[in-house]
Amino acid sequence: MSPFAQRLLAEGLGSAILFATVVGSGIMAEGLAGGNAAVALLGNTLATGAILYVLITMLGPVSGAHFNPAVTLVMRLRGDCCWKGAAAVIAVQIGAGIFGVWLAHAMFDLPILQVSAKARTGPGQWLGEFVATFGLVLTILGTLRHKPEAVPTAVALFIVAGYWFTSSTSFANPAITIARSLSDSFAGIAPGDVPGFIAAQLAGALAAHHLAKLLFAADKKTGGTRS
Repeated sequence: MSPFAQRLLAEGLGSAILFATVVGSGIMAEGLAGGNAAVALLGNTLATGAILYVLITMLGPVSGAHFNPAVTLVMRLRGDCCWKGAAAVIAVQIGAGIFGVWLAHAMFDLPILQVSAKARTGPGQWLGEFVATFGLVLTILGTLRHKPEAVPTAVALFIVAGYWFTSSTSFANPAITIARSLSDSFAGIAPGDVPGFIAAQLAGALAAHHLAKLLFAADKKTGGTRS
């Protein structure tokens, strides 16, 4: 198998498992929480953070463990791969992610095909998604620059925090936003609210990309290299 085929396989596998975890843990948490939304969110948070650490540690050396079109876009802007390759990776992330959502439904004996009715919209939620994606991408770029081996921990911890400090509960990922619109569960988002979230996510990712070029630029006095 070629390295690029391995990359696509890793991105597909990782996206499917990650998205199944987000939706599946939301279903489980809501069922066990007895109507306590805070407890449900905590269960959803812990499962998501844990699986992110595992997937990035396992698949990072193969594909970079993006599982996120916003991250793939920023890495392409920083010289990774090519536009055609990035488009293929993003397509796999979305397609495999939707499969992961369907897998979660199947595991809990729910209808496979669903459409979410959960409203998530408005300036506060859009700002939350901008902040969440900005922070996630900046975390990745900064940690890659200064301590690459800590990326799995840093990303997992940021998302755990983001679930709680952002108004949107930190989707921070266009692919998972699309996939979650196909689940009428705790983690869902109404399809009509998806474009606003994705626009905010892409804006946040691009803002982080441009700030990182300034923040993590080489210090000429120390002779460092540009990230």
